[in-house]
Amino acid sequence: MEPIIKHFTDDDLYKFSMCCAILNCFPRAMVRYQFVDRNNTVYPQGFDALLREQIGYLEDLRFTDEEQAFMERRCIYIPRWFYTYLKGFRYKAEWVKVSQDAEGHLSVTFEGYWHETVLLEVKVLSIISELYHIVNGDIDKVDYEAYRQLSYDKAVRMLEAGLKVADFGCRRRLSHDAEDAMMRGFLEASQKVKGPGVFTGSSTVWFAMKYDVQPIGTMAHEFVSSIAGMYGPQEANHIAMDMWQKTFIGSLGIFLYDTFGFKAFADNFSEHFARVFAGLRVDSGDNLEQLDKICAKYAEFGIDSASKQVVFSNALDTDRAIALHKAVDGRVQDSYGIGTHLTCDFGHLGIQPMNIVIKLVASKITEKRDWNDTCKMSEDAGKYTGKKETFELFKTLLHI
Repeated sequence: MEPIIKHFTDDDLYKFSMCCAILNCFPRAMVRYQFVDRNNTVYPQGFDALLREQIGYLEDLRFTDEEQAFMERRCIYIPRWFYTYLKGFRYKAEWVKVSQDAEGHLSVTFEGYWHETVLLEVKVLSIISELYHIVNGDIDKVDYEAYRQLSYDKAVRMLEAGLKVADFGCRRRLSHDAEDAMMRGFLEASQKVKGPGVFTGSSTVWFAMKYDVQPIGTMAHEFVSSIAGMYGPQEANHIAMDMWQKTFIGSLGIFLYDTFGFKAFADNFSEHFARVFAGLRVDSGDNLEQLDKICAKYAEFGIDSASKQVVFSNALDTDRAIALHKAVDGRVQDSYGIGTHLTCDFGHLGIQPMNIVIKLVASKITEKRDWNDTCKMSEDAGKYTGKKETFELFKTLLHI
């Protein structure tokens, strides 16, 4: 089988921005990751061997001059030294352990230096998703021109409703070609619909480069989770915000706050951070309840929430995003990052998207330290990842 991932930047922008911050602040940190299939999928026998083959192909990827030139032009907040690092970066298949049990369930783990393994997660998830749809025969059913039209129709509805919307669909897409068809549909719609809505770009750097749109993204939960493993969860959000602003000097100022829920974040969210960061991302919980909490927190500091950005990215589709935008009604500067609904919406063909994640579960600040378990809790119990005893310990420490 030919490689599924053919480009170094066929990856979410936030993996590169986090890698930069990790190198800047935690260059000796080590981490462990674990794959979680929330649907408990039974994979065909031999899937693990196919996956190992695809992970092996990652070793051939190189950060090209074209990719560097694009990122230097579009991602001006990234320091030039980071591109020197990416030029010398080489994936190693040995960082990833893959197995499959007798029933067909898949196990995938990573372990290594954080600044290296951070660049594996989205690529491996994209591979697993597309590989599953290949071996399951799903891709043979798809008409990509029809999918471009479906994407165009979604985009017209959202743009006419006034949404600022971005593609966040790399990790659980049906295929690379499906994301490409979606991008073509959205770009055609953005040519037709002249305001008030905007297609702001794609989290997938390679597609942003192909179509010369803005790459979108900042950080993921793992940034806070790893810090919690190194220092404890009580001040993890504070340390994460501090390290982030020291790396990007005010740019990339959308903070993903829900790693341990809103209360743990709010305890660390000082007026200084409220003014330095441009806004927040809502990725779990009831969207409007989270919005109420966010607006109330800004009000405590005498900050008009309408001056702040809020990115909603929690399990959105076209109808939910439009309804949410109407409900927000200008209380914040809202925008929408939509993933699986844009890149794997084939229910009419009987194709179900995967519900898979890879989460950081342990960390240590240097190779000489002992491992510490960590977790991700969020505002939805269904999105918890890690050991139950770690949840209970963190809840006690965080008084939640």
